Amino acid sequence: MRAATPYTLNELMVAAAAREIRDGEVVFVGMRLPLIAFVVAKKTHAPNAIGLFENGVVRSTPSSELIYTMADPPNILGATQCLDMMGVMSLLQSGRVHLGFLGAAEVDRFGNLNSTQVREGNMLTHLPGSGGACDIASLAQRFVVLLEHSKRRLPERVSFVTSPGNGDGAGWRKRVGLPRGGPTAAITTKAILRFEVDSGEAYLDSVHPGVSLEDVQVNTGWKLRLGKEVKVTLEPSAAELNAIRGYDTEGFWTK
Repeated sequence: MRAATPYTLNELMVAAAAREIRDGEVVFVGMRLPLIAFVVAKKTHAPNAIGLFENGVVRSTPSSELIYTMADPPNILGATQCLDMMGVMSLLQSGRVHLGFLGAAEVDRFGNLNSTQVREGNMLTHLPGSGGACDIASLAQRFVVLLEHSKRRLPERVSFVTSPGNGDGAGWRKRVGLPRGGPTAAITTKAILRFEVDSGEAYLDSVHPGVSLEDVQVNTGWKLRLGKEVKVTLEPSAAELNAIRGYDTEGFWTK
């Protein structure tokens, strides 16, 4: 059942992200929209998913209240485990993390991420850097990135590789010694891009309702490949919207 009430773009992106989580998976949650996506997945189709937070928190149930940082008391209360950072990172190293959600300033055609520095003309802007993103991109079984859709944010090649995607294309991860993983989707403010297994390159899988194919292509920094059948992104269902709004009641992350 699709939603009969209006929804925001962020709610659409949250619902799309939630659908990337499969039941029983171990997921590096992250903050902002992926945080809500974990809640939605748990309350709809993936009740047995486990959430990991970079500060060491492991949760089998969402926190009872909305959190703004991963160290907020509601995220500690009722947690399955409260480890240190190395405790959750060791799950990555052992290959037990199925999915990681990431953000970035730039994502390129092969799914490489930049969150270190961006050069625009003569101006160099320094960004926060990797945190645990490079570990997640390198060692999780797959990762999904969420970002704004614009030529500036989606260049053909990132200006700095903070976290590796598919490098320069097919076979790159294996050549450099990354045993698994890579990008499977980029959920943007206009569309969902996915990544070909053979080439490692992004292609357009779906456009969001009301967004034209031309709009997506014009705002992408390379000639974007099209999927065999470019779909329209599914709107949030009533159940997904209820889960989103029941958790983020004031729309702090999703308005």
